[in-house]
Amino acid sequence: MTVADVRAFTRFYTRVIGLLDRGYLDSPYSVTEARVLFELASGPCEVPDLRAALGLDAGYLSRILTAFDRDGLVTRTPAERDQRRHVVALTPRGESVFAELNARSDVEIGKLLDGVPPSDRDALVASMRKVERLLTGAPRAYLLRPLRPGDLGWVVNRHGVRYAEECGFDRTFEALVARVAGEFGERHLPDREAAWIAEVDGEPVGSVFCVRVDDRTAKLRLLLVEPAARGLGIGGRLVDECLAFARRAGYERVVLWTVAGLAASRHLYERAGFTLETSAPEHLFGRDVEAQTWALDL
Repeated sequence: MTVADVRAFTRFYTRVIGLLDRGYLDSPYSVTEARVLFELASGPCEVPDLRAALGLDAGYLSRILTAFDRDGLVTRTPAERDQRRHVVALTPRGESVFAELNARSDVEIGKLLDGVPPSDRDALVASMRKVERLLTGAPRAYLLRPLRPGDLGWVVNRHGVRYAEECGFDRTFEALVARVAGEFGERHLPDREAAWIAEVDGEPVGSVFCVRVDDRTAKLRLLLVEPAARGLGIGGRLVDECLAFARRAGYERVVLWTVAGLAASRHLYERAGFTLETSAPEHLFGRDVEAQTWALDL
């Protein structure tokens, strides 16, 4: 992305949310003045801390607080631990002004979201969080969630792509994944089976399924973590979540099927306590592979 692209988006966004208007939300206060009120609404704050939180010039903030003091919106009192520092707090009138601005802001954002289809709102919020993370340098975080509509298709697609690129598997592997996902969707037993999707910045990046084999045995299936999300601990967390569910569901044993050569996956299985039970050469997915069964007694 270029400087021009960022500047163009900034101009667009400031116009959309009304930052170019003379008064914020048709009020007598500027955007900066309103931001000071919003910050003080969280509770009394020492002036240096308020200045640091908002990134404001000391003189500019002083003029704002003087005007607020004159209008009865804030009080300024010496701090107990250092009389040279002042604590600023909203007065009842200041709290009332803040409440009005806060309500107007909710209404305006609500109107803005009315033009966004419900199916796109999660993506919008996720994109905002990603922008914030990238610009602040915050570490990437992930979450695990249950399946939503559309996730089974994503699981099939990403397994097909990933294993074709990384293992050279042909389309018969994708067909196998489609059958597994389809059976789960059609015959899912809520008390005995579960699946999870891992997300980063609102985008799916991983999956795992726990499915019933028989009353005593569950099977870990369709474990996947996208390359861009590896290194965050997602794979281990997915395996742990699957095993925790299997224990809660009353299974005594968990098995899984894989092929030799997937070093990262093997590390996850061994870390979780799985042991290799069988290994035999087969011709599958257009390749000669070593098919393996791993198992863990719970």
